[in-house]
Amino acid sequence: MAIETKVNPALVGAFVLVLAAALIGGVLWLASGGMFKPKVDFYLAIEDESVAGLNLNAAVKFNGVDVGKVRDIRLDAANPQRVRLLFEIEQGTPISVDTVAVLKTQGLTGIAYVELEGGAPGSAVLQTIPPERYPVIRTKPSLSARLENVLTSVLAKLDRTSSNIDAILSNENRAAFTHALADIAVLARTFAARKGTLDAGIVSAARAFDNGARATEQLGPVIERVGRSAEAVEKMGDAAALASANAGRTIDGVGADVQRFGAQTLPQVHQLLGELNQLSASLRRLSEQTERNPASLLFGRSPVPEGPGEAPLGVQRP
Repeated sequence: MAIETKVNPALVGAFVLVLAAALIGGVLWLASGGMFKPKVDFYLAIEDESVAGLNLNAAVKFNGVDVGKVRDIRLDAANPQRVRLLFEIEQGTPISVDTVAVLKTQGLTGIAYVELEGGAPGSAVLQTIPPERYPVIRTKPSLSARLENVLTSVLAKLDRTSSNIDAILSNENRAAFTHALADIAVLARTFAARKGTLDAGIVSAARAFDNGARATEQLGPVIERVGRSAEAVEKMGDAAALASANAGRTIDGVGADVQRFGAQTLPQVHQLLGELNQLSASLRRLSEQTERNPASLLFGRSPVPEGPGEAPLGVQRP
């Protein structure tokens, strides 16, 4: 007796649908490269300019090589003037502390992408700094932003220049300029009327300049001789100063010698003068005695006669 198996059509249909969905998902995953998709790291970049034209999944390039995509674009909650960009970048990409992100456009299509620049060899790897969840790549203004800043500055300067020109060309200034032109015309006519006198004056001035030049040329040798004379006088002054110094030293030496002479010789001179005075007195007495008794030079002095009541020497009175 044959056994009949009952099949639940609903269960079979569900199994078929699940299998079909799995097959479709596997095909799509393989088609998207899921099996060979490289590992990625996430980085942030905060832009201070408009990111118009930049879309999700826009390319992120490092020196022109595709290394990732833009995964999120949103305003900064703390400052709406800034835009936070989240990048998905392949692992192993050399993102360092000196790497910068710049917005660029590709060709004539105007498709925006992010270009990573910098990163010198040996630079430190960019790390996450709390409270951010991912490392933050520095940014710099794009070419369009720099051009916009330059054009804004130029337009502001042109506006100021236009205002200054308007102020210069006011009604009052135009009237003053008209009067100045009229005065210049009068002055030109005056010069034209006195052209001969002006020409003569110019000729005289040229002659005076020529004479001054010749006088200057003649003064050159005189000035040179005066300079040489001044040098000679200076040398004479130096020699006189040297002679004066030598004379001063000589006088100082003579003064010292005179002082020593006075201290040592003057007492002897005084003694000699006293002895000369005594000798002169003795000679005077001798001369007077000789005049009175020339024989005394031969026989000596005669005895003096005794006075009244005097006895000869050696004889005693009774």
